[in-house]
Amino acid sequence: MKAVVYDQFGTADVLRLANVPQPEPRPGDLLVRVRALGVNRADILQRQGYYGTQTYGESALLGLELSGEVVAVGSDVVDMQPGDRVMAIVGGGAYAEYARVDRGMAVAIPEGLDFIGAAAVMESFVTAWEALVHLGEIAPGDSILVHAAAGGIGSAAVQIGKALGARVFATASSARRTEVEALGAEVVFDYRTEDFEQGIREQTGLSGVDVIVDFLGGDYLGRNLRSLRPGGRLVQVGLLSGQEDTRIPLGLLLHNHLRLIGTVMKSRSVDEKRAMVRRFTENGLPMLADGRLRPVVGQTYPLSEAAQAHRSMDAGGGFGKIVLAIDDVRLGAEA
Repeated sequence: MKAVVYDQFGTADVLRLANVPQPEPRPGDLLVRVRALGVNRADILQRQGYYGTQTYGESALLGLELSGEVVAVGSDVVDMQPGDRVMAIVGGGAYAEYARVDRGMAVAIPEGLDFIGAAAVMESFVTAWEALVHLGEIAPGDSILVHAAAGGIGSAAVQIGKALGARVFATASSARRTEVEALGAEVVFDYRTEDFEQGIREQTGLSGVDVIVDFLGGDYLGRNLRSLRPGGRLVQVGLLSGQEDTRIPLGLLLHNHLRLIGTVMKSRSVDEKRAMVRRFTENGLPMLADGRLRPVVGQTYPLSEAAQAHRSMDAGGGFGKIVLAIDDVRLGAEA
């Protein structure tokens, strides 16, 4: 089968299309013909060597989420069959024509959702649901702040917050303000020119928000903690700032009994990922099926142009997810 591989860590130029062995399903697995897959920041980090030789999964190939058709099932799988349309989280291996999928991390694609849209669901919405609902414990009437709200997870978090009856604030570039507002954000602060900390004080009458979902880290940490109401929760999902070490205002943390919670999908165990998928499937998937939530796809490339998709993510500034479509792969000799 065709898959995207790389022989060394580096820029997007190291990616190439090659022939690799097709995976075999184990008793609890599905073998899925991949139709589309989402590109995630973790793919960029893996390509750059951030994780070293660790794959945090069962495949050294890139890719953490996909959509496609079941072509075979393991001996223990009784509730899915060949021909079923699924979207799933995988521990690597999505950048390929076929992928082995743990049954517990796959869900049926809702009617009306195509493969491109489905490929933009699992990593973003499962992560956002975990951050806001399971860890952030939001409730109707709460107020939230979502940073990097034009991105895949950020755009999902804005929608989930709105659907659950929260008052939603967000940060994004001014070019994306209207799009993020259309997802449900009441106020969008331009992260380049506006002080979100001051804006949150003004919008909440100095009280602060209940939950913040942040992907930046670095010097955002202190500003985030100062933007929380007493008892508020900061859920740290990423470190796009590149600043892993930063000062924590512990006095504020203690005095206002704040909670700082870290989460990331890639390094979680299989059981933890299954539980995350189950929580979203039971409570969030119905919202996707009835239209209260929708995947946001900003750009689509064929698998053979994975390098260009990575360059686009490296450049930033897009809206929603970048998706690779397998049907557009230019099959032929090994790249």
